Amino acid sequence: MNFSEAIPTFVITLREGVEAALVVGIVLACLKKSEQSHLNSWVYTGIAAGIAASACVAALFNQLFDALSTSNQPYAPVIKQLFEGSLGIVAIAMLSWMLIWMTQQARFLKAEVEGAVTAALTENTNAGWGIFGLIFIAVLREGFETVIFVSAQFQQGLSPALGALGGLTGAAIIGALLFKWGVKIDLRQFFKFMGILLLLIVAGLAVSALKHFDQAAAILSQMDSKYAAICVYFDRSADIHSCILGPMVWNAAAILPDRQFPGIVLKSLFGYRDRLYLLQAVGYILFLVTVGGIYFQKLGGKTTVPSKNPQSFQEPTS
Repeated sequence: MNFSEAIPTFVITLREGVEAALVVGIVLACLKKSEQSHLNSWVYTGIAAGIAASACVAALFNQLFDALSTSNQPYAPVIKQLFEGSLGIVAIAMLSWMLIWMTQQARFLKAEVEGAVTAALTENTNAGWGIFGLIFIAVLREGFETVIFVSAQFQQGLSPALGALGGLTGAAIIGALLFKWGVKIDLRQFFKFMGILLLLIVAGLAVSALKHFDQAAAILSQMDSKYAAICVYFDRSADIHSCILGPMVWNAAAILPDRQFPGIVLKSLFGYRDRLYLLQAVGYILFLVTVGGIYFQKLGGKTTVPSKNPQSFQEPTS
């Protein structure tokens, strides 16, 4: 079993899970403050439904990948590579937006959730469904982002599943420490550290997505001579070359292969590749400069952190 495959899944699931746990904790605290704790069952039902819906989305993606892998259609290998590359782009966009948006909006999270709970409680006949919908959407949103990432990495098997389970368990523990036992945790530093890790992991996803597009172009050019012109870069003097990614700028396969320890850990956490082509290097750096630059700008604001009293919040000092 390759436990290194569980690392990025664990990081993503832990971060997404803590965000969902914050929403759940705030809702439970609001219900307790409003003496509406009898609605707690709707909260737990919403959590279960959100996780179940996320699992269904994951199963759907797995079936789609299996169908493409076993298809006898001549262009199925090309479609599979294009689909994985496109899914990688979607995952990059979603995770980048989530990272930047959450960093900017974290200070307003408590007020927004409390407002939604208050609005639901005013609907006496539909209060339970309102609470359920709020929790279900929060959990499903975080779960969907995790599923998209795992699918874009084309990770299947026990290791990624264990990583996701570990992330969910860690998020549940952090949520319980914050809201049940009143333990003070510096969420600002937690999300800052996890955000930097997420930036590096997603940058590696950009490298993988470009590789999928390159493989799709290479397969298509080999299948039909009329598509040979797709390979705009072809170095006949090189044993290993790309189709559209340009010349190789890094080759450490003999020194630090990315399929063996410790290279495989560096690949999981930092997007390391033992072979890197020009367009991949440009994409990696461009992502870190643009999205990373915006992220660190947004870190200038203050993040809302729960205090020891689960019903009150305080602003951390900068």
